[in-house]
Amino acid sequence: MPSSTVHDYLANAIDEYTEWLLAWHRLAFIDCEQRASKISDLAIPKGFLLWHKNTASTVYNDQPAIEKLILIHDQLHTLSRLVLLRTPDQQVIAQDDYTNVMKKYREFVQGVRRLESAFSTAASKLDVLTGLRSRFGLREELERELERCRRNGKKFCLAIMDIDHFKKVNDTFGHAAGDSVLVAIANHISRGMRIFDDAYRLGGEEFLLCFKETDQAMGLSILERLRSDLEKSPVLLDNGETLVVTASFGLIVSQLDMTVDDMINRADKALYLAKENGRNCIKVDS
Repeated sequence: MPSSTVHDYLANAIDEYTEWLLAWHRLAFIDCEQRASKISDLAIPKGFLLWHKNTASTVYNDQPAIEKLILIHDQLHTLSRLVLLRTPDQQVIAQDDYTNVMKKYREFVQGVRRLESAFSTAASKLDVLTGLRSRFGLREELERELERCRRNGKKFCLAIMDIDHFKKVNDTFGHAAGDSVLVAIANHISRGMRIFDDAYRLGGEEFLLCFKETDQAMGLSILERLRSDLEKSPVLLDNGETLVVTASFGLIVSQLDMTVDDMINRADKALYLAKENGRNCIKVDS
């Protein structure tokens, strides 16, 4: 779906929820004499759910940030309705109840605005969650790098990086913690790479790193620094816990007769060897 359509859906959702909040306020404080008979008129806005049905659930499925926002959406409507139902007619709602509904409303709207911004970023070929390059356009970039290698004879390196035991992070701490780990890893990669190198999120917990005009020795040196620094930099989770995260790497050096697929496949095989050899290590394609 075009990014402009995604933006329109989310912008319309925010407009609808502004109107919804005004209607909820009227029942909470103004039209409270016959509140019970009017609660059923407080319909759930359709824009956000329509966006999720037509966009998020098809194009951007299996995204923890979106799943979390759906949960907040449901919590908002459950809480706001419960507060109205348990407050007798002719009485305004209690201050604590009002505060709780407003907190949930702000959480939801802020989440929608973050997604609106993230999808705008995605249109520029950046990954929504991490801010690294996405796999869209990856092949074209690597083709250009191979062509430069053939012209000037200067080799470059590709590495595929996989976060060790990432499924266990999601299963133990939840998808929100998994998101925190992915963001922290992306920041770690960005800090550790040279300004002219490129980093891509392939999907899930896999990343592809491109080290330009770099031989095997230099590529290994950069990766070892990334690997070692990552192991020494625990990730702080939202619940205050820290989590030691490690990663495995497969490295390939360009050759004139290689294709992009050759390089990616051979880097992936080297990564598989790293996993077979205990993880948290680097293996070079031979």
